Amino acid sequence: MTNSEIGELYTQHVMRTYRPLPVAFVRGQGCRVWDAEGREYLDFVAGITVMAVGHSHPKVVEAVQRQAAQIVHTSNLYLIEPQARLAERLTSLSFADECFFCNSGTEANEAALKLARKWAGRQQPERGRGIIAAHKSFHGRTLGALSATGQDKYQKAFEPLLPGFAYVPFGDLGALGSALTEDICAVVLEPIQAEGGVNVPADDYLPAVRELCTDRGALLVLDEVQTGLGRTGRWFGHEHWGITPDVMTLAKALGSGLPIGACLATSAAAVFEPGDHAATFGGNHLCCSAALATLDVMEEEGLVARAGERGALLRSLLEERLGSHPAFREVRGKGLLLALVIDPEYRKAGEVQSGALAEGLVLNAMGDDRLRLAPPLVVSEEECHRAVDVIVRCLS
Repeated sequence: MTNSEIGELYTQHVMRTYRPLPVAFVRGQGCRVWDAEGREYLDFVAGITVMAVGHSHPKVVEAVQRQAAQIVHTSNLYLIEPQARLAERLTSLSFADECFFCNSGTEANEAALKLARKWAGRQQPERGRGIIAAHKSFHGRTLGALSATGQDKYQKAFEPLLPGFAYVPFGDLGALGSALTEDICAVVLEPIQAEGGVNVPADDYLPAVRELCTDRGALLVLDEVQTGLGRTGRWFGHEHWGITPDVMTLAKALGSGLPIGACLATSAAAVFEPGDHAATFGGNHLCCSAALATLDVMEEEGLVARAGERGALLRSLLEERLGSHPAFREVRGKGLLLALVIDPEYRKAGEVQSGALAEGLVLNAMGDDRLRLAPPLVVSEEECHRAVDVIVRCLS
């Protein structure tokens, strides 16, 4: 099928929850993808930070093929060896003692919210069930995760949302301190707000939040769905600030495109008991095998450090080539989670996204004034230079 034929079928039969660009990618390798008509593109979106080790990495492909030929799924009514090994691996990489596996970042955040509220009920005396989140945050689209997402544009059509959620400005410690009463059981934050515009807090913010949560007896829950697993140049985004949370959520990069999410917690916070929570497909043989292979590739190829190095290169190229451009405002982010902020009066981000796509570069417009650049962590120096060349041309 051609791109247009796929588009016609899509329009007829798929619910309009997205506005897809008029191209269908059918093959990928590393940082390159090819559309239905054989045209090659350089991918600087990586499936929205999913394809960290690149498209169709041979080791991930082999692991998935091998596991699919053996057994794909049995459910969590039985022991699952790849799940147990993945939990051991993730806890060894992080602060956590235990893991719960599900199918997405949204589901991981749902688990974290339920975990926090059950934890509150086990305290002596019991804590309130309130949860504080940040304005401009994004934690998912199911009703619980949506209730923690501090953006009216996502929430308005689906009210009433779950009660007990409050919102404070991201980076405002005073506002958080005022809101963090005994009625609150948890503070939920992204170390870097991704969907909210790649907003990086001041260096003293997250350490102060950690201290405040400890002093007030509340859990600190960090949503690392986008910032986790090497994307920012550290295994987990919070490591840039030298802190650890009580609960952390992961997804996106974990399965190299297979649906898997994880909620990690310390033993003190991991209060789930049989029957409290579940996911039929969560942590099945196939997805856990993909995740184990993904982590192997990250370690063997040094992709966490490479993300920091390539991110610094990409930032410097953008600043050098665009620093005096009338549309340029700033580059924000860490590692390979970057946003190029531009003046929408000069050129809208959507126009740059469309122009880049026509030149074979996949970018993501985040509103009118910024473009997300989040290529696979295997991106080369040459590919960074090529991407910046295209962006400069499209802005001009």
